[in-house]
Amino acid sequence: MPGPLKLSELCRILNEVGLPAQIEGADCAVRAVNTLEAAGDSDITFLSNPKYTNFIASTKASAIIAKDGVETPSSLSVIRCRDPYGAITMVIVHLHGHRKHPKWGASRAGAFIDPTATIGEEANIAPGVTVAANVVIGKRCTLYPGCYIARGARLGDDCVLFPNVVIYEECELGNRVTIHAGSVIGEDGLGYAPQGEKWIKIPQVGRAVIGDDVEIGANCTIDRATLGTTEIGAGTKFGNVIVIGHGTKIGPDCMFVGLVGVAGSVTVGKHVTMAGQVGVAGHLEIGDGASVGAQSGIVGNVPAKATLLGSPAIPMDSAKRSMVLVQRLPEWANRVRELERELQELREQIGANGKA
Repeated sequence: MPGPLKLSELCRILNEVGLPAQIEGADCAVRAVNTLEAAGDSDITFLSNPKYTNFIASTKASAIIAKDGVETPSSLSVIRCRDPYGAITMVIVHLHGHRKHPKWGASRAGAFIDPTATIGEEANIAPGVTVAANVVIGKRCTLYPGCYIARGARLGDDCVLFPNVVIYEECELGNRVTIHAGSVIGEDGLGYAPQGEKWIKIPQVGRAVIGDDVEIGANCTIDRATLGTTEIGAGTKFGNVIVIGHGTKIGPDCMFVGLVGVAGSVTVGKHVTMAGQVGVAGHLEIGDGASVGAQSGIVGNVPAKATLLGSPAIPMDSAKRSMVLVQRLPEWANRVRELERELQELREQIGANGKA
């Protein structure tokens, strides 16, 4: 773990990456980053979400990163920055660094590596890895125990595959791809043709291609295409338990939170965000910059920059109004019953007066 850094050094780092920052209070040294509640002496914390403002008064951190105008105790050193979340990310990198991988080298004694496979320089392949025929693994790749790289698959440079990742035959990973434990790239898609009351399997002869700088969470599955390719664009990030159907094309720099499911033959534009538990029906188009709220169901094409919520998904403002109205339905149901009772009483009174 890197040593302590003074706040002035952290400010220099932040300014160099385009996050203007300045110190208020003592130029103390900090060793680690922690939350407002858990921070202790020599820790630095941050405030990005205003709902945690009340914790500032009780934090035991030595320093905090906060926007201008946020009140802090006089005993707390402050780095003022317009983007505390971006700033704390850089501070974490410099104080904690990224995960360090064990060093196994690429011993053919500890892993099964087919003689026809090509292994790049400084590859780091754990015991228990299987590398099949005609595989190409780039420079400085790290493969954890239990990984299986099938025939003809290709990995670019600096890829990291955590335990039990499976890459099916002929699939391709770009450079600097990270795939977390238990994920599968290129399994058969759900392709079956009806024949009477039976289902006949359609051979899945396409492949899956993952772009540069993609990170895929744990227990994700990305189908190979029936024909052609399933594609994940460069820079896209997936949370855990993401399912991508066969032939779907995800654009660059998208963000899918956990439990998103996208059916086959969907085209997703660039920088699209899908929150948790979003479901997307097949053969749809989702435009650039669209954002879809949690637990939404997409059943039609989505224009660029649209913000949707609900199932079926509709524009977010309309969805929020609908949710408010739904919450009032019990009140309105009671009111309707009351009005019906009053109406019945009026009818009975009118009937009685007519007979008098």
